[in-house]
Amino acid sequence: MNLRQITIKDQLELKKVYFDSIQSLDEKIYSQEQKRAWSSQAWNNPNFDKSIIKGKGWLISNQGIIFAFATRYPLNRIALFYCKGKFQRKGYGSKLLHKLEDEAEKEGIESLYTEASLISYELFLKNEWKIIRKEKVIINNIFFERYKMTKTIKLN
Repeated sequence: MNLRQITIKDQLELKKVYFDSIQSLDEKIYSQEQKRAWSSQAWNNPNFDKSIIKGKGWLISNQGIIFAFATRYPLNRIALFYCKGKFQRKGYGSKLLHKLEDEAEKEGIESLYTEASLISYELFLKNEWKIIRKEKVIINNIFFERYKMTKTIKLN
């Protein structure tokens, strides 16, 4: 397993991870319609590209195959946080989250925030993040619920 910083050359593979991650979600939590609306964002969302190009992020790969990644953009926001379906719930999300938090601490960032899905918010809670509020958003004319969350970074 390899943990390394994201480069612009990773962009297409990261879009594939994003798409796979969403498409593999349990339909008891996200409907097929929601998954279709959300996963299409990989291909036509300028904010996705901006997060990769202008943000700071890390990925986990094995033998050159990327299976998880996370970015901060702007630097105090976790913008993208995704793992291919068959690699979920194996600790990779925790590893990425800790790396993002450690990097933010080194940069003197006092707090981070994110908008966590119904899937990822529990991982954030386990890592001492706090829910600010539950919110509803519309993606491609489809309603979604998510959690606005924050964490104070303990600066040394």
